[in-house]
Amino acid sequence: MGSKRALLAGTALLALLAAVFSLCAGAVTVPPGELLAALTGQGEGTSAAIVLYVRLPRTAGCLAAGASLAVSGAVIQTVLANPLASPNVIGVNAGAGAAVALCCALAPMAVGLTPIAAFAGAFGSALLVLAVSQRAGASRMTLILTGVALSSIFSAAVDLVVTLVPDALNGYSDFRVGGLGSVTMARVGPAAAVGAVCLAGVLLLTNELDVLALGSETARSLGLRVGRMRVILLALAAGLAGAAVSVAGLISFVGLIVPHLIRRFLGEESRPLVIGCAFGGAALLTVCDTAARTLFAPYEIPVGVALSLGGGPFFIWLVLHQKGGRRR
Repeated sequence: MGSKRALLAGTALLALLAAVFSLCAGAVTVPPGELLAALTGQGEGTSAAIVLYVRLPRTAGCLAAGASLAVSGAVIQTVLANPLASPNVIGVNAGAGAAVALCCALAPMAVGLTPIAAFAGAFGSALLVLAVSQRAGASRMTLILTGVALSSIFSAAVDLVVTLVPDALNGYSDFRVGGLGSVTMARVGPAAAVGAVCLAGVLLLTNELDVLALGSETARSLGLRVGRMRVILLALAAGLAGAAVSVAGLISFVGLIVPHLIRRFLGEESRPLVIGCAFGGAALLTVCDTAARTLFAPYEIPVGVALSLGGGPFFIWLVLHQKGGRRR
């Protein structure tokens, strides 16, 4: 227990250091002293303005979105007993993309509606997946197959929208690649609040998540209503992922990579896993976003692209590792 607490403290410290680095680094380097002055309301001039109105919203968005995606991935992997699962499995990205594409087609000037459409599409599509699978028995395989089918439908809907209304691609393309370059605190605040509520719900159900991880038959023998609990936990995961995409767009691999890394150090127990994933996801997305906007300055790579370039090889390694494990 002591070693787990030390590791959790280490991941929290890593997230804090990532946030400080994000606030300081950029085209204009802000020294720690000026950063502290800006955050406490005593700063003035260009540095304070950059910190408060550009980097602080972006860093807060990275922390909130990264934590939400990582915890969502951990819950989905545990509930579905599938180490390759991520929020995409329950239709989050496809649903959000379809809703944003439709929003860009119908109201191209209403930029403020994009995060609302993203959350509604992500959460709504996940609930649709859960409703259909629940009617069919809510088994793990049914959930996965339903998610794949509905994701294909939503992806086709995106193609249809951009074909009929080509101008919709202008607003949708930025959302599709994922990024936090234009995020504001007004956009981060509601998403962070939704994420915090869903995270609290997951933490309250970590005992049930541990029981569910033992397998459906064992969980039923211990008195757990497996189908109902599976739906509740996946709904919370959908809320977390929906909050993340409403801020950061379609970002992949955070919900896949972080739970695997945290499990290596903290094991399978749900409560430390969830807390570790929250800190680890926040740190990973913040570091990747900072690197994406500073390493190739004056050009900025969308963080979604950077994560895909790094996450793709990790996913291939994971697939090969899983295959090798079964052979042995």
